[in-house]
Amino acid sequence: MHSGTCNHNGTHVVVLQAHMDMVCEKADDSSHDFNYDAIQCLRDGDWLHADKTTLGADNGIGLAIALALASDTTVVHPPLELLFTVDEEAGLIGASGISPDLLTGSLLINLDSEEEGVLINGCAGGSNSYLSIPLQREPLAENQVLLQIEVSGLQGGHSGIDINKHLANANQLLARTLQALHLVESWQLIEIQGGTVHNAIARHAQAWLTCPPTAVAAIQTIVATFNSVIKKEFAATEPDILISVLPLSARNNSIAALSAKQSYHLIQLLLALPHGVITTFSTQDTVETSCNLAVITTQTTQLDILISQRSSVGSRLEELTNRINAIAALAGAQVKTDNLYPAWQPNLNSPLLAHCQTVYYSLFGQEPAVQVIHAGLETGIIGHRYPQMDMISFGPTIYNPHSPDERLFIPSVEKVWDFLVALLNRLGTIVA
Repeated sequence: MHSGTCNHNGTHVVVLQAHMDMVCEKADDSSHDFNYDAIQCLRDGDWLHADKTTLGADNGIGLAIALALASDTTVVHPPLELLFTVDEEAGLIGASGISPDLLTGSLLINLDSEEEGVLINGCAGGSNSYLSIPLQREPLAENQVLLQIEVSGLQGGHSGIDINKHLANANQLLARTLQALHLVESWQLIEIQGGTVHNAIARHAQAWLTCPPTAVAAIQTIVATFNSVIKKEFAATEPDILISVLPLSARNNSIAALSAKQSYHLIQLLLALPHGVITTFSTQDTVETSCNLAVITTQTTQLDILISQRSSVGSRLEELTNRINAIAALAGAQVKTDNLYPAWQPNLNSPLLAHCQTVYYSLFGQEPAVQVIHAGLETGIIGHRYPQMDMISFGPTIYNPHSPDERLFIPSVEKVWDFLVALLNRLGTIVA
């Protein structure tokens, strides 16, 4: 608890909330090691970004604002509680560990939103599905050629707020590329790898396969033709997209391939799994339910697939999860679901929202937008733990979170600071 600096007898205690972790994504040509290397921040005019990695403004800027405000003796505010959580990006894990008696505050300001001038009044819930399918391998035939097929050059992005931006998913494109090879004489998969984390749209994916030398030219032609098709499909959103084939030197003789039959079945499974916007709200053109084909990992004896699904409607989330389970069952895959978190249902009659609207207009002479976002915020879980808590979320402008193109609009930080200071001053005069 941080005591208030104003005459706060009987006023609300306000919780300032942010999370401490970040999504670790880097460009294909970056040598950055997130385990050891510091983020290299670069300024470009009014924008702050990192050197070929995610910046961590999501949610480092929220932490910075909260700490600066609590330590600034010139700011007038009611009593504050600062709530900083861990493992938000991994599935809101830190917030899930909050006990119902930890907080005394009745108002909560989440500082994890990414568009200045927008007040968030609700968010989607979600869960993750993990599919695992056993692999049957066989020794490589003699005189086989090894090929690497790679999907690269994609933008990636946040699997919630960017899911409706017609961005390409590398895992999907790799499956479509492999499907396009169905007319080529016998070839076999060795492994597939794609994507990194559940809440980022996959930017990069690779497959390794073996084929007879006589099939190489046909595979190269098909991939080049398909690359041209895909570049046209995504001309408006993915200008640097590239699907390529690279012949490899002979690999370790202990490497074994999947049978042609199982190679085919795995590709069909990847093609059947959903990705993208599933449904929109009937009353507005915003995403209600979506799915992200996030990560594909091949082990020696099994192939693992991670899918992240979101919805603002609990029954729709359950329906989508059951659909994934059904596809997994038909493919002979084991599946489990976890990291289930609730949606934050909007409350347009929120007193805190009304105060925010009044203060914002008085400062900037315009009404703030009020939105429900298609992303998971910790307010969903916190509101479940504290059903009487009045909550709002806002923050400075961040573009392309969860990708190496993440950047923070510096002037928006000042506006959020001025707004938060004025809002807390107002809340400090209201009797609870």
